Order: sequence, then C-alpha cells, then structure tokens
Amino acid sequence: MNMVFDATPERLAVSGEPSLATVQLVREGLPVAAVDDIIEAGTLSAAEVYDLVLPRKTLSNRREVGLLSPDQSDRLLRVARVIAQAEDIFGNHEKAHKWLRRPTTPLNEQSPLSLLDTEQGARIVETLLGRISHGIAA
Repeated sequence: MNMVFDATPERLAVSGEPSLATVQLVREGLPVAAVDDIIEAGTLSAAEVYDLVLPRKTLSNRREVGLLSPDQSDRLLRVARVIAQAEDIFGNHEKAHKWLRRPTTPLNEQSPLSLLDTEQGARIVETLLGRISHGIAA
C-alpha cells in the first residue's frame, strides 16, 4: 500500500471519535515517514520521539521495514492526539509547546509531555487539559 502521510498533529490526532480507518492504519503500522513528519513540523524533537515513541536504534531498524509496529503507531498517535488537544486549548503551538514541557504542580512537578509514554499518563494529561479548558484551576 503506497500512501503519502502527513503526520502533523491535526492529521494524526483525530478529535472526537476515532475512525475505524485510523484503527486499521494503526494495526497495519504507520509509515516511518510519520515520525519524520512530526519532527520536521517541530511538534516533537528527535530526542522526545526516542523517549516517547521508540528508541533511536529501533527507529533505524524500522526504516528498513518502512512501517512502525502497531504498538509504536499507537504511541505516536497517542502523543500527537494529546499535543493537538493542548494546541486547541491553548490556542497555538507555542503556548502548548511551553505548557507540555514545563513541570507543573498538579503532575507532581513532572512535565505533561513526560507522562505521554503511557496510556495512563496520557489520560491524566488529557484530564488536566479538560480542567484547563473548563476554567477549573489546575
């Protein structure tokens, strides 16, 4: 299957209900180019990708295959989804970028981005973003 893939958060992260097509794409594995796209867009640094999605050596091996594994695809999609939510709530990339990387008291002085390596951490960050969007002190 040949496809051009744009991995900006707006394309990767689906607001609202995920589609069955997205589920199938994750199961088949996102193209490795999705990682490159998200780095080139300035959404994540290479170091952040290595920490949150897959290690550098694994990424190198995946380049030979051309696709991420389903688990790696799911992690990339999760991170992009939360980043897109933060950008929506804060109104722009710059403010969201700063908030995601700054340690915060409600997260025991951890940065929101550092929690996105697990589904449970992502849920905590999404809950905090929901509180912020509703004007509840976070």
